[in-house]
Amino acid sequence: MITFICCLIALVAGYFVYGKFIERMFGIDPARQTPAFANQDGVDYIPMPTWKVFMIQFLNIAGLGPIFGAIMGAKFGTASFLWIVLGSIFAGAVHDYLSGMLSLRHRGESLPEIIGRYLGSNFKQFMRAFTVLLMILVGAVFVAGPAGLLAKLTPEHLDATFWIIVVFLYYILATLLPVDKIIGKVYPLFAAALLFMAIGILVMLFINHPPLPEITDGMPNTYPGKLPIFPIMFVSIACGAISGFHATQSPLMARCLVNEKYGRPVFFGSMITEGIVALIWAAAATYFYHNNGMGENNAAVVVDSITKEWLGTVGGILAILGVIAAPITSGDTAFRSARLIVADFLHLEQRSISKRLMISIPLFLIAIGLLLYSQKDKDGFDMIWRYFAWSNQTLAVFTLWALTVYLVQAKKLYLVTLLPALFMTAVCSTYLFVAPEGLGMATGISQLIGCGITVVVFFLFLIWKRKVEKMG
Repeated sequence: MITFICCLIALVAGYFVYGKFIERMFGIDPARQTPAFANQDGVDYIPMPTWKVFMIQFLNIAGLGPIFGAIMGAKFGTASFLWIVLGSIFAGAVHDYLSGMLSLRHRGESLPEIIGRYLGSNFKQFMRAFTVLLMILVGAVFVAGPAGLLAKLTPEHLDATFWIIVVFLYYILATLLPVDKIIGKVYPLFAAALLFMAIGILVMLFINHPPLPEITDGMPNTYPGKLPIFPIMFVSIACGAISGFHATQSPLMARCLVNEKYGRPVFFGSMITEGIVALIWAAAATYFYHNNGMGENNAAVVVDSITKEWLGTVGGILAILGVIAAPITSGDTAFRSARLIVADFLHLEQRSISKRLMISIPLFLIAIGLLLYSQKDKDGFDMIWRYFAWSNQTLAVFTLWALTVYLVQAKKLYLVTLLPALFMTAVCSTYLFVAPEGLGMATGISQLIGCGITVVVFFLFLIWKRKVEKMG
């Protein structure tokens, strides 16, 4: 338990110490008018209380990510604890904060516009397509699971197809209606339930005091079949450490934030909170695997078992609420984010419902096609999920490089994003070569190629930086 407690303390300290350092390095301006007031439109740009913005941002970026990802990642042993802590503080929180603050500074711009601003117009076009596709994948991925569970909990005639339709009807409303109508009212409640469940599990960890891995034991790879820690673990635990999806959600709340000084609690703080939730579930999963072995690959079963054993009936209800509601709330904001991304590059105002429908209908039709594929092919969902996981982390790479370019141009401390950018470049490029859905090459040669690609990218960055310094 000592390593777990130290990790918990480190995450909290990371918010107050490193978070304050990053905020000071960025240079907030509390007197600057935010987009919530400057562009107020009654639909997407709406001033909202900071506590509510925090809860919405937390649920937006969390969903089931810090639970399911941490549970699967816990199979790798102590290394999972360290990645959650170090990744959350030095990569994920910095990534979320700076992307959110840049959106805040640029009238609530969507992520592709921000990346294009610093990596060039060609990259902007690519990122527009890539990000919208990722958002549709998120929407599709986070419909199938909840719909399947609802079908099991309800009468036979209410099958998965019926629940997919119901969830999609909710998606349509959440995507089209003003942000304060559904998202602003429902999300804080679901976020509170997710946090309450995590706190309950944390209390039970201290009461039961289960055997947890300690850093003094070394960091053996305990994953069955010995899947390599690098890069597989760093893709498995995404939302609990760093996730490109987060940067697509930050502009949603950048359009509702009333002052720049609240950027650190909303953007940096949400990521640290998510890291704490992930750490708690990684510890709880370690307890489950210690008692039941590591053969279970369905994270929902682990959640159900732990919550019912430790939290009783209330835990069972919270587990169902989390497994159903959390992914749905990630899916609806994914579609909302996709709508705003398309609206930004087409320069379509979003005050009128007809303009919102013009963008949203094609997005929903593509997602429905993916869902039909996932229902028809028994391996379809797993395939969509694996592509989503890699695309998600690759988006984080693009965002980190754009942030690094911004910091270089602004003559600020660019090392805070350069180091995580290099690391995640190595992770994603290696994964592409070693993963079964990629090239499926041997681990050693894949790691060598991935590191080689990272070195090349680093030298290209140094060449670009030298040119910038000569011009400046």
